[in-house]
Amino acid sequence: MIFITKPSESPALSHHGNVSHWHPATPYEPIEKGETIPSIAGGPEAHKISRFVEKPDRETAQGYVGSGNYLWNSGMFMFPASRVLEELEKFTPEIVRSRGEAFHGGTSDSDFFRLESEAFHACPSDSIDYAVMEKTESGVMIPLAAGWNDLGSWDALWDIHPKDEDRNVTVGDTLLHDVRSSYVHATSRLVAAMGVEDHVIVETPDAVLVTTWDRVQDVKLLVRKIKGGKREEALTHKKVYRPWGSYECINCEARFQVKRITVKPGAKLSLQKHHHRAEHWVVVRGTALVTRGDEQVLLKEDESTYIPLGVNHRLENPGKIPLELIEVQSGSYLGEDDIVRFDDVYGR
Repeated sequence: MIFITKPSESPALSHHGNVSHWHPATPYEPIEKGETIPSIAGGPEAHKISRFVEKPDRETAQGYVGSGNYLWNSGMFMFPASRVLEELEKFTPEIVRSRGEAFHGGTSDSDFFRLESEAFHACPSDSIDYAVMEKTESGVMIPLAAGWNDLGSWDALWDIHPKDEDRNVTVGDTLLHDVRSSYVHATSRLVAAMGVEDHVIVETPDAVLVTTWDRVQDVKLLVRKIKGGKREEALTHKKVYRPWGSYECINCEARFQVKRITVKPGAKLSLQKHHHRAEHWVVVRGTALVTRGDEQVLLKEDESTYIPLGVNHRLENPGKIPLELIEVQSGSYLGEDDIVRFDDVYGR
């Protein structure tokens, strides 16, 4: 079982913006080198693993780089699947057990395989590093001397993008004035920034992040607060995928919602009804076959239909291109659990 590691000569620190503003780079774990294993037949020199070290602060990381006794865990491993399963069985058998129960209790529908939910959620959430590699006695590490960027953080993205004259990186629809050494990323709307330096500003349809470079790796603290507050952003994205396609909330209020629905060619939603809401459908692309009570109607682009509260209905795409429509829901309760299914090809 082999680690591919970054040599200590490869900087574990990076800088951006003001060149004197150094900070810990992406969150790798250092590994202290153990006994050297001579190369065989011209192969690379390897090392036994002396110990793993928790992610260091800036000063500690600088000391590790200078010592030459540490390599940085790149997160790349080489092993046969059978071997890592043996080690999992030895050190974390609960992962193996939950995995087996989730797989063998799973079901197939269309092009989806659905793991058994209860067993999957019971599986411990652990990385391969903690579950196996920090415990096994069969591991060695091989240095890799190469350019490296994990692209696992905003500062890593800043490193690889071209900068403007003020050392800013911008992505998407942005407007800057008197901004320096910053990363500004717009996904769905204009982002305007003024009078800031060394900032990370990231806009998505779900949320907007504003922080400074020296705190960017603390974003997990905000994630914990979002989850602790049981906010919807921690549960679903604006765009939600289903076996038949996807839907995206355009405007969601207490008593009405506007959604964009996309149905894959040949796919169909369940035959269902709602106790608390009515729906209007407007086809904007493709063709829709709509079941409404005892009737079926074929809708083309620019045509619409109304589904009254309590009426059985189904939406299908009989065409060869994706079906796109705008759905307007109105009613006293608009939750996704207000669905009574009578027939569903996906077994829900």
